[in-house]
Amino acid sequence: MNRKLFQVLLLLLPFCVQAQNKVNFSNAFKKQNQGKYKIEIHQVKELVHIMIAITASGRENDDMIQQQGQYYKEVLNHFKPFSNEKIIKTFDSLMNVSPYYYIFLTGNAISYDFNGGRLQKSKIYDFPATGVANMKITENPITRYKAEIEAFAQRSKFREFYKKHQPFYDSIIAEYNKNANLGKQWKWLEKNFDTKIGTYLILCSPLVNGLNYTTEFDDNNFRLIQMVLPTLDKYPNLNELQNEILNTRVMFTEIDHNYVNPPSNANATAINKLFADRSIWIDEKANGAFAYPNGLKVFNEYMTFGVFLLYCKEYYNAAAYERTYQETIQLMKERGFPKMKEFTDQLLATGSQMQGKKIDSWYPDFLKRFE
Repeated sequence: MNRKLFQVLLLLLPFCVQAQNKVNFSNAFKKQNQGKYKIEIHQVKELVHIMIAITASGRENDDMIQQQGQYYKEVLNHFKPFSNEKIIKTFDSLMNVSPYYYIFLTGNAISYDFNGGRLQKSKIYDFPATGVANMKITENPITRYKAEIEAFAQRSKFREFYKKHQPFYDSIIAEYNKNANLGKQWKWLEKNFDTKIGTYLILCSPLVNGLNYTTEFDDNNFRLIQMVLPTLDKYPNLNELQNEILNTRVMFTEIDHNYVNPPSNANATAINKLFADRSIWIDEKANGAFAYPNGLKVFNEYMTFGVFLLYCKEYYNAAAYERTYQETIQLMKERGFPKMKEFTDQLLATGSQMQGKKIDSWYPDFLKRFE
């Protein structure tokens, strides 16, 4: 797989993963999940991640597969002897056709659960990953290769491997619950925006690295936001609070697209006009700049990080906020967004005049500042 191509793909994914209404949210499901979130290392999805990890494409690309740490070593030690299986070659060939098949394979894995040694169709997720960017598929690949995937799981003793590592998976979930603050982020966003979400599902894997994306499902008047994320980072050179803020940023700037996008779409004409001059707002030489082809997409990327800083200003002390403010401006500059400071300062100034009002209602006054 072309590594450079995959790096560009990573820049596109948070904005392009599409979900069709190929899910089934029963009234019982709604009642059980309303206002709650779940963090899961899904068994079939982990199997598919492992299968991809031992393909030639997976072994060659550490953007696609997290290749650091003891878990990856144990995966290779246990499963690499099965890397010549026909289904592994098939997965590799699919990803050579298009790197989007990484999404189609791992994204559709939740449409099955294990029942003994067999894959049983989920009653909730029918065909959850049907399109990415301009590519769509018409057949669930997990359904197509169901028998081969089952056979691989049995021959490789995957379920024994998964059971052995259950304490490790549980520790990852516990770390998310302790340090990622999803509930706090969700509460703040729904307090400050008009948008309401029914439930959140975080699908995690120790093998996920740079490929993080968000998908929305809407069925039976119920909205579920699904996020595919790596394990939390823990940098030894950062203190506990700094690690918390870093991990919060990764999650928050995925979540808040769901809240920023609706009012942005309602003001799209004005935004596209005011942010049309790309030479001001985006560095065309930056990797992946073409992923923001119009003023609306440029504005939304600025806004998602600007709202993150609004959240930090409210929840963290002045010193922590100032550090995060400077780091976010620098990060965005490196990503090709040179006006993050100016944008954020205008957002903060607008907020100081609109206290007690939803951010959706800030847009007209905020946008006038860029005329």
